[in-house]
Amino acid sequence: MTERPPPLRIGLSARIFHPEQGATGIKTKTLLVLEQSVAQWAMTRDVLLLMVPSVVRDGELMRSNIRLRDYASYLDGLILQGGADVSPRTYGEEPLRPEWEGDSVRDAYELELVHEFMEAGKPILGICRGMQLLNVALGGSLYQDLPSQRPDSGHHESGRYDTNAHPIEFLKDGIMSQWFGQAEGGNVVSIHHQAVNRLGRDVRVEAVAQDGVVEAISWSGPSFVCGVQWHPEFHSQLIADQSLLDCSPLLENFLAAARQ
Repeated sequence: MTERPPPLRIGLSARIFHPEQGATGIKTKTLLVLEQSVAQWAMTRDVLLLMVPSVVRDGELMRSNIRLRDYASYLDGLILQGGADVSPRTYGEEPLRPEWEGDSVRDAYELELVHEFMEAGKPILGICRGMQLLNVALGGSLYQDLPSQRPDSGHHESGRYDTNAHPIEFLKDGIMSQWFGQAEGGNVVSIHHQAVNRLGRDVRVEAVAQDGVVEAISWSGPSFVCGVQWHPEFHSQLIADQSLLDCSPLLENFLAAARQ
């Protein structure tokens, strides 16, 4: 009887909810959460998913000698999930408006995670904010706000939230066009007002929207590092919409890199 291989151990970065002023109860605490849909998307394959904890803002760090480096050593790959804006200060700019200040605490935590997983040669997949963070980690920058800085751009977010979709196109010479076996792309679920501006070191554009906004990137370095601006985890929830891109090749290639 053939032994079943052990499941892959995939880390998921935490979304951080900071204590709210004037709040009571649980909202006075720092909360580390994951969105159920991204966890379930990854777990459609043979995967053990573990959320990687972060440090606490302005709090004493009470833990053993375990470091994020130890998570990178133990886990087979990392998914960076969506969430709050990347702080412009993380890529050397001042926020143009207070509401675009982002979350510098989460930035620092995820940048360390990216560094450790890249150092370990482990694959990284960034989703939405995760893709933007990867570009920043590699020295790139972002548009702080597409509607004001790129008024020619389309609607990349709306009140429709997880049903807001638009078409993308893969670059013909990119790795993703090979994965998906097509250049024409398809519709993707999009929820973002920031986007990749200046590309980071050795970062390649893999897909764009019809307005030219970058929708997917990859790194040409020695390990698997790629990101998508859209939310593949929402596609599997909207199976009735046949126009949405089947994102199975993205997950399969990430997990194949994790198995190596």
